[in-house]
Amino acid sequence: MTTDMSAIIVDDESLARKGLRLRLAEIDGVEVVAECSNGKEALSKVAELEPDLIFLDIQMPGMSGFDVVSKLQQDDMPLIIFVTAYDEYAIKAFDVHAVDYLLKPIEDGRLQEAVDRALDHKSMDGVVTDKQRLLELIISITGKSESAITQLLKDHTGSKAYPERIAIKDGGETTLVPTADIDWVDAAGDYMCIHANEETHVMRITMKELEDQLDPSNFQRVHRSTIVNLDRVTKVCSHMNGEFHLILNNGASIKMSRSYKEKVKHFF
Repeated sequence: MTTDMSAIIVDDESLARKGLRLRLAEIDGVEVVAECSNGKEALSKVAELEPDLIFLDIQMPGMSGFDVVSKLQQDDMPLIIFVTAYDEYAIKAFDVHAVDYLLKPIEDGRLQEAVDRALDHKSMDGVVTDKQRLLELIISITGKSESAITQLLKDHTGSKAYPERIAIKDGGETTLVPTADIDWVDAAGDYMCIHANEETHVMRITMKELEDQLDPSNFQRVHRSTIVNLDRVTKVCSHMNGEFHLILNNGASIKMSRSYKEKVKHFF
């Protein structure tokens, strides 16, 4: 007798979680043991329940699905099935060895296929073939050829490594600020004000030079003079004049200009 795979659903939208749970209840081989509305809660539940499988949304406030994966223990990693409304993350999903990548709204056949793939993987029969299956999925989503996708994967694997700390000199002292601690950056003339852990560090550097040192999957320009750590954004507020303000988890309100709206809207 085969034991069902235990699964956790992680999505910031309650209706999405409820809908997926109801659909999974009709599929043999998987049992939903918990639902989580954010990445922090997901990490706690994974540590507590040690599930076999996670249905993981990518775009969530505070901590993205990829951030959740990066913080999981690699030696006992649950299987990951990404669930998202965006197709541009398919290659990154391949890079973190996801079992499958489901686009919302999820078709019934695709959900069954994803569960079957996870079951195969759990039995260790699908370890070798999963990458090829996911490659085929990326091809079907993007419309690119296999050779083009393979080249993109090579480029992505060899992509630029970003520093974990920024060195800020002040007189005879140098302060090392972890990039993960940075909330946002704004320009003040020829200087950059780096806001991190409720402190402001002033650094003589151009916006472009500093931007090149920050991982664009976490840091994005939202104004010609402002860079924001997207992991800190908890709310996006629109105004009648067409402007947007990003509310960070520390309460700070950051203006996002209309010219940058299209560039960053898929992150939220």
